[in-house]
Amino acid sequence: MVEHVASETSGDERGALLAFIEDQRGGVRRSLLGLTEEQARSRPSASELSLGGLLKHVAEVEQGWVARARREPPAVRRDESNWHESFRLAGDETVASQLARWEQVAAETEEFIRSAPSLDDTFPLPPDPWFPPEGRVSLRWLCLHLIRETARHAGHADIIRESLDGKTAFELVALEQAG
Repeated sequence: MVEHVASETSGDERGALLAFIEDQRGGVRRSLLGLTEEQARSRPSASELSLGGLLKHVAEVEQGWVARARREPPAVRRDESNWHESFRLAGDETVASQLARWEQVAAETEEFIRSAPSLDDTFPLPPDPWFPPEGRVSLRWLCLHLIRETARHAGHADIIRESLDGKTAFELVALEQAG
């Protein structure tokens, strides 16, 4: 017998997909709890990734995908020559400013997905080789892709944070709940 958890997502596919996206966003956000700007910008492993850079990247990518689905240009255009800049805080960008930006992006994503007539609605993709060969994807695919993309980077964030001060994802959940 399957137990049903009483929540806003019970029986609601959109709500469930949005909840999974938010859950993965939380992993990235928690990785930054209690860190200084210097720590958030640091690269404590062989990778070029930093927690601040991951934060910037996931917000930028989410906004870009929703813009694409809306058939609008992304807020920031990236190509082969500057894609790496999405992984670095630059100039006056801070963790706080990127968290605020991502909060706005998340609200726009939720509004867009909840207001769409159907998750089966599709939108075109550029003919780049890394996109699905069909050239079109559904809003359901978009949500699943955002879950996958954000989860991948939440995993990176777990490793980076543990490299900085030894705190694990479980400890960060407890820290968040205590705060």
